[in-house]
Amino acid sequence: MAGHRHHEPHGDDLLAAAKATLERSGEQWTAMRANVFATLSGFDKPASAYDIAEAVSRAEGRRVAANSIYRILDLFVAANLALRVESANAYVANAHPGCRHDCIFLVCDGCGSTTHFDDDSLTGGLRSAASASGFVVERPVVEVRGRCAECAAAGMAQSGQSTH
Repeated sequence: MAGHRHHEPHGDDLLAAAKATLERSGEQWTAMRANVFATLSGFDKPASAYDIAEAVSRAEGRRVAANSIYRILDLFVAANLALRVESANAYVANAHPGCRHDCIFLVCDGCGSTTHFDDDSLTGGLRSAASASGFVVERPVVEVRGRCAECAAAGMAQSGQSTH
């Protein structure tokens, strides 16, 4: 794969990287934005604005409207702190917010897990093909639907097929 390796911060380091990235974009890192990012990064699958609003509401002990969460998520996507899984209308925290790449997602139809990876040669080829046809590319998003290794193995086991 023609990608490259990232140092992917976790926990407090990821929050610090997100804060620094947002502030470099000229935006403020408010307590609500910090809570939304921390909540989003805590999900193990793409989360909807409603999922995030519910979790933040529980944590803050007050109702937080999904509309407020959508506005923050739009800001996060624009600042590269979050990535939007288009087909699921859901979001994932960007594990390397200081680095911009086109989105490539592997979306499991079995368990809903979503893996993001970078392959600049693949997305560069898409950009080149689009440009060659006169299309101005703003933000390519590639989503590949299928089954993750665990769901594929479980499906084969249920059907009596060997995984080898």
